[in-house]
Amino acid sequence: MRTHSTDEFSNWSGSLRFVPRSQVWPANDEAVCVYVRDAAARSRNIRVAGSGHSSSPLVETPDILMSMRDHRGLIDYDAVRSQATVGAGTVLHDLGPILHDIGMSMQNLGDVDTQTIAGVISTGTHGSGRKLQNISATLIGVRAVTGAGEIVEWSIEKQPDLIEAARVSMGLLGIFTAVRLQLEPKYRLRRREYCARTDDCLAHLDELADAHRNFDFYWYPRRDEVKLRTLNLPETPVPDLPYARCIHEQEGFSHEIIARERELKFEELEYFVPAEAGPSCFREVRRRILERHRKHVGWRVLYRLIAKDEGFLSPVHGRDSVAVSVHQNASLPYQEYFDDIEPILRAHDGRPHWGKKHSLQGAALAALYPRWNEFMKLRRQFDPQGVFLTAPMARLLGEEE
Repeated sequence: MRTHSTDEFSNWSGSLRFVPRSQVWPANDEAVCVYVRDAAARSRNIRVAGSGHSSSPLVETPDILMSMRDHRGLIDYDAVRSQATVGAGTVLHDLGPILHDIGMSMQNLGDVDTQTIAGVISTGTHGSGRKLQNISATLIGVRAVTGAGEIVEWSIEKQPDLIEAARVSMGLLGIFTAVRLQLEPKYRLRRREYCARTDDCLAHLDELADAHRNFDFYWYPRRDEVKLRTLNLPETPVPDLPYARCIHEQEGFSHEIIARERELKFEELEYFVPAEAGPSCFREVRRRILERHRKHVGWRVLYRLIAKDEGFLSPVHGRDSVAVSVHQNASLPYQEYFDDIEPILRAHDGRPHWGKKHSLQGAALAALYPRWNEFMKLRRQFDPQGVFLTAPMARLLGEEE
């Protein structure tokens, strides 16, 4: 076991900074157990930091901040069923080539691939595609250390409800040390990007969503134009877009093509609204930005589609959804802007992304999730002393004493 106690932790965008009592990176599962038992005995909290890409205070703690950097790489795989078990700290950018070497690929990825696999599963990270689910929906097995310092293993075959609870659990049920994923045989994709007028894009939204494996669009407030982004298997015929101009085309294996590099850092507000509410929600957000914020906001609004799943705290639980994401440069003020847009997203029955900026807590969140109480019961069962329940997490869940 290794401990370091002087460094400040900063998330990717720089908006979350704190100095924990200690930072630790256990070498194996047994070492994780020792840290958890010691924390329980001393009435201290442990949170696990992945790559720090979340901008909400999910990992903030005055006590112990744990890294799973020594829990990386391929552990086991089943080529027949397209399944693989990997260390929880494996970064997506590294996971792609690892899976490629054994003939497999993730079903989808998000815009970036700098996060750890446990981090994206725990927060509901997603890509885009009308028939494609959150990355967390690919979790079919997990090895974890509970708040009692015990190693447990859950699988979709034996404990389906526990897996559904674990799929978006924010480190509240246990510290993941290994995850088993449902994958696909490796495949290639062709990426095309187009420029178009916003109204033309909105007029053809359903056609675009149906015609492409992956589809999303960026809206640029200053120009009031959009960039359409499509991804398809190379052999898939795709319709012409006479109202759009193709500006980029690329082909490669999925892990090389889906995610993009993001050098500029930003803050983000993101809500998941029911799919049928997506267009009207975006139109209202667009109108508000053009009326009030266009002068000082040049960053884009992202519109993505996600298929429903059954994760207890998944933002797309039980309903096909559209994620509307509002961004601002990390070096510029964002709070007033986000505060003005968030009520629009909430008014369209939106659920916030757990890892992004939002204002909801406690009862307001509980009302959005049909299986909230079941999750909370499991949280107390597997962490009876609240080792993983820091003050920010207690406020989020409405669990303050």
